[in-house]
Amino acid sequence: MQHIIDRFVSYVTIDTESDPNSDTTPSTKKQFDLANNLVKELKAIGLKEVTIDKHGYIMATLPSNVEHEVPTIGFISHFDTTPDFTGKDVKPQIIPNYDGGDIVLNKEQNIILSPNYFKDLLLYKGQTLITTNGLTLLGADDKAGITEIVTAMEYLVQNPQIKHGKIRVGFTPDEEIGRGADLFDVEKFGADWAYTMDGSQIGELEYENFNAAGVKITFKGKSVHPGYAKGKMINSMLIANDFINELPKGETPQETKGYEGFFHVTGISGSIEETKLDLIIRDHDMKKFRKRKELVHDITKKFNKKFKKQFGEDIVITTIKDQYYNMKEKVEPVMFIVDLAEKAMKSLDIKPLIKPIRGGTDGCRLSYMGLPCPNIFAGGHNFHGKYEYVPVESMQKAIDVIIKIAELTATTDFSKSNKKDKKTRGKAERSGAKKKK
Repeated sequence: MQHIIDRFVSYVTIDTESDPNSDTTPSTKKQFDLANNLVKELKAIGLKEVTIDKHGYIMATLPSNVEHEVPTIGFISHFDTTPDFTGKDVKPQIIPNYDGGDIVLNKEQNIILSPNYFKDLLLYKGQTLITTNGLTLLGADDKAGITEIVTAMEYLVQNPQIKHGKIRVGFTPDEEIGRGADLFDVEKFGADWAYTMDGSQIGELEYENFNAAGVKITFKGKSVHPGYAKGKMINSMLIANDFINELPKGETPQETKGYEGFFHVTGISGSIEETKLDLIIRDHDMKKFRKRKELVHDITKKFNKKFKKQFGEDIVITTIKDQYYNMKEKVEPVMFIVDLAEKAMKSLDIKPLIKPIRGGTDGCRLSYMGLPCPNIFAGGHNFHGKYEYVPVESMQKAIDVIIKIAELTATTDFSKSNKKDKKTRGKAERSGAKKKK
């Protein structure tokens, strides 16, 4: 396990925070600090065709060691960390044989990781945890995934008695700001399907995710001396507040779960003259997703109509941009790839937790780009903040799952699966055609 710990720590101590306000790819140059190291490491462990392009996308190959034809599969993770919380100067703490009690992350600031609040901690009593020092995030999202893929490939290179087909490895920048798949060359990657190692709790296996949109709203106002403002001043900050209050109550991230969608205000800044609001929309159901977007447009029209005479032009300007869609539509026709991962987990005595992702991964967009890509657990918890942690045993299990999937792919007859899935896809398409009529 020390080998896993050392590799993971070497990754998370390199700052790779992405920047949503940048228009470059990668969005921050410092992402290359880890990317270039990964290229050297992939070559050192014996992978072939190791490449990195000018945008930071890394690809590598573990050649097949069997004579018969085997589908080419891929494993993908991202190396950037979220801008939601600082990833600079990460100082991981190793907690061996966790006793089930409170973990002091930072004594000076009294920052405690407690099972009284984070009950999942109790699942890992007796295991080795890696935590933050309370001042940064950890970066298990998704450097745990990278650790697992690299370690699994290294193990397969060193143990040629384990039979496998051709395996492609891909590491991406800027996933945390929704751009991880933007410049991913699916044709160059050349896999029949892939798996992102980007889930959380051990056992997670996901092929459904939110449909997602980002919303940017500008509210205009008129500044007048407050002593003479009656009937003249329009405070754009108050208009923005009223707009937020028009959104459905109880449909926020903290009040929803499972398949329930939400509206989420992610940022607001302004003055009397102008206020800018950032909002995200999420829903698993496409019809509900569209209705949520329509609602935002309807509220916009309502405010513009209300202030038209007083302001003289639109007072609210709204732009909605779709970010990604539910991969379920692209994965269901080839469900055998999910079944394969489930079989791998069960063979390792891991209970599969098949559930929708309340978020997105590179795999969501890659699935729509022609690379079906379910998501597998990487083991971390409490992503994007100072309470993030990962059990080392969960990372080891993820490594085992990768190896087992590779082994099963080389020994499974996919002809029957393909026929079954083509039949299922045909029924779905005929059903969809009837609905359109």
